[in-house]
Amino acid sequence: MMSNERATSHQERGELLPWGHLPAGGWGTPAGRYPHEPQNTGSPRASGRGSPSRRSRAVRRVIAVLGTGAVVAGVIGAAPAHTAAERGAGSGTSPAKTPVATGYGGAVSSVDADASAAGLQVLERGGNAADAAVATAAALGVTEPYSAGIGGGGYFVYYDASDRQVHTIDGRETAPLSADKHLFTEDGKPIPFDEAVTSGLGVGTPGTPATWEKALRTYGTTSLAKALRPATKLARRGFTVDQTFREQTAQNEDRFRDFPATADLFLPGGKLPEVGSTLKNPDLARTYQELSRKGTKALYRGELGRDIVRTVRKPPVAEGAGRTVRPGDMTAKDLRAYRALSQQPTRTAYRGLDVYGMAPSSSGGTTVAEALNILERGDLGSLSEKQYLHRYLEASRIAFADRGRWVGDPAQEDVPTKGLTSQRFADSRACLIDDQKALQSPVAPGDPRDPEECERGDADQAAPTTYEGQNTTHLTVADKWGNVAAYTLTIEQTGGSGITVPGRGFLLNNELTDFSFAPVSPGVHDPNLPGPGKRPRSSMSPTIVLRHGEPVLALGSPGGSTIITTVLQTLTNHLDRGMPLLDAIAAPRASQRNAAQTTVEPELMNSRVRKQLEALGHSFKQTPEIGAATAVQRLSGDRWRAAAEPERRGGGSAMVVRPTGG
Repeated sequence: MMSNERATSHQERGELLPWGHLPAGGWGTPAGRYPHEPQNTGSPRASGRGSPSRRSRAVRRVIAVLGTGAVVAGVIGAAPAHTAAERGAGSGTSPAKTPVATGYGGAVSSVDADASAAGLQVLERGGNAADAAVATAAALGVTEPYSAGIGGGGYFVYYDASDRQVHTIDGRETAPLSADKHLFTEDGKPIPFDEAVTSGLGVGTPGTPATWEKALRTYGTTSLAKALRPATKLARRGFTVDQTFREQTAQNEDRFRDFPATADLFLPGGKLPEVGSTLKNPDLARTYQELSRKGTKALYRGELGRDIVRTVRKPPVAEGAGRTVRPGDMTAKDLRAYRALSQQPTRTAYRGLDVYGMAPSSSGGTTVAEALNILERGDLGSLSEKQYLHRYLEASRIAFADRGRWVGDPAQEDVPTKGLTSQRFADSRACLIDDQKALQSPVAPGDPRDPEECERGDADQAAPTTYEGQNTTHLTVADKWGNVAAYTLTIEQTGGSGITVPGRGFLLNNELTDFSFAPVSPGVHDPNLPGPGKRPRSSMSPTIVLRHGEPVLALGSPGGSTIITTVLQTLTNHLDRGMPLLDAIAAPRASQRNAAQTTVEPELMNSRVRKQLEALGHSFKQTPEIGAATAVQRLSGDRWRAAAEPERRGGGSAMVVRPTGG
């Protein structure tokens, strides 16, 4: 059947209603219940795994057309029934991408179909959301190697249905123990940014393997070895190169050629990989097998780690390359000292919901929370598009001003997290918003420790937002017991440092370039300067939304500092403006990060509302696309909806264990 008509009500679509129109029965159903299956009263981690359904139908394709801010979804014919194992994730046949899927038994959403299939395999075989998240992430290390992998780090946010609490793991990379605030300066001046990116100097101690191990030990039901199996098979058998992968390779071709191990892997035969060809990574398959046998000690205390240190300290540059490639100072001691950290999430109440995010060292949780708190005093759903976008952009501008002044690694900086996420501070900053006139950036930061009635800040401390690499990847997973994972992981730039560890099949990160190279405001303390063992500030914003202790929605995105605005805009589009989840993800984006100009996608740049906003004093610059969000949503009757980008970055992949038609 094909239909281009939207359902007439949110409840008919199973969508989250706008605030003020909550369903009488509340959101979702108690964790652990699953239609046609006895309710499990034990812990999902201990005894609630059950038997996976093998009656999974192929995910129905959805044609998503981006029109005037809405996606019109039409369902077309279903493919023959196959399990996830038969559809992809190492089978040699990549599954088709679809941006939305609805059904029972759990859901996975990522940018890549092979990766989503890997996570779905785990759910089908009785694993939970933590198990599936690690499996999906490992597969992304194969198919999205320019965005993530074991040479990088990330942040893991997890809702545990057994205790109805949200927990987080900080798996951010760290600077060498020898680092100080002068890490990126020479002769008193910052080194060129590009030279810091493509170097051993910008490589932080990887946190991704430690994150996987901690997530599985704390919340999972399976071993690292089992979680890595789909990705190991995928690396050995290969994946199909798409246009996005070819374009990303082309963007990096010049620097990839300067590192023989990188060129051999990603420029087969000395050429860009052809769309439709199969790219295999046997070195990574062997690396995953080593991690499976020995655990993460292979990296943090073993030969794999020694290979990383050797590569960082003496980058293997091609003979005759004219590139300046600085060595780094990572040591085996840095690897041994690394820990993935369990910590409390950020939390803010919004429209009767609880929004949980990642606390510092990420700025994602605090900045999203502050902007939501600023916006909560107004009814965004009743505003015109111009009025809504104006307030959204101004709240983002203000929150980024405060982020830049106050957020750094809390192990080495006094970060006022409670103040930044407090309604009192947000109210003191909301007075800056004038519905008739845009603020001029850079806006000065306020003081969340003791806010004044109308906190305008010190103009001498005003500073623009520093640059962050635009690549990263995000995945979102839910299982049939109600556990939910939102996991953002990265190697920073597209292609990271550009340096592949010889014989190991993965790129090293350039995460240390997220530090400020010098104080952003001379004479004002910058919490994001490098330091020994310090974690650079991040914008990654994996987010989980609860109501009365039950999951409603989880989401996140790649995109450097635009991650924060992508999550914020998607949340407000969905929660306040009443957009169905897929529409909220697909809607054209704008990103204001305390800069003179707001970055916008073409549809907004070419729209009438741009001119209306310019009349208020906004200024815009165009970019092809912003972010690549994925999300899962809990619906009535223990159904899940997975949603991903219809178009951005080639479109995402949403899958559920037992698809239904609505």
